[in-house]
Amino acid sequence: MDDPIEELRHAHDVLADWYAERLAGALEAMPVDRAVLDLFGELTLAAGLGSDVADVGCGTGRLEPYLAARGLSPQGVDLSPGMIEVARRDHPAFRFEVADLRELPFADASLAGVVCWYSLIFLAPSDRKPAFAELARVVKPGGHLVTAFKDGDGRHRRGGRSAGLGVEFDSYWLSTGEMTELAAGAGFEVVFRAGRPAEEGESCPQGYLLLRKAVHARA
Repeated sequence: MDDPIEELRHAHDVLADWYAERLAGALEAMPVDRAVLDLFGELTLAAGLGSDVADVGCGTGRLEPYLAARGLSPQGVDLSPGMIEVARRDHPAFRFEVADLRELPFADASLAGVVCWYSLIFLAPSDRKPAFAELARVVKPGGHLVTAFKDGDGRHRRGGRSAGLGVEFDSYWLSTGEMTELAAGAGFEVVFRAGRPAEEGESCPQGYLLLRKAVHARA
């Protein structure tokens, strides 16, 4: 496909059931991921800005039950209609909507926090600053953004082939430094940063950033 966004959307439509099966119960075996999400939940509620959070790039909706169990009120958005269909099927207690990260369906400063769990790795260079600005737009001053990502060298990669379903898409594994710089440019301050080495079956280290929107930042 000539349009990378449409290619990404189509690929994840095809991959939706594959992801649902592959990632079922995966969070239970990921103590670092759980710890970072727990910290996000605790700090988000402690900020006193409410419990409404968005899972941006929610995929199959696998994080929604976990976030809700921490006292948050999550809703998910994803570029892929196929992913949203699976999320609604598997997690009917939560709200899911098709949406583009670059144009989120939330009012200015309406959310206590945002989760971007491996969803920012698909941003092309020209989309990165606008996407972080959009995340900053919807988060209340003092609210939080948490993201997990593949901590790499920033080079363009093609993903999707390993699923064996005949789809591919662009991905970019940015370093923690690059991610931090983009976040700072949008008005986010680092609260916590972490990483872990690649485990068996992973091709690079994993990075985690927990950020707070500066209170003086524009909504």
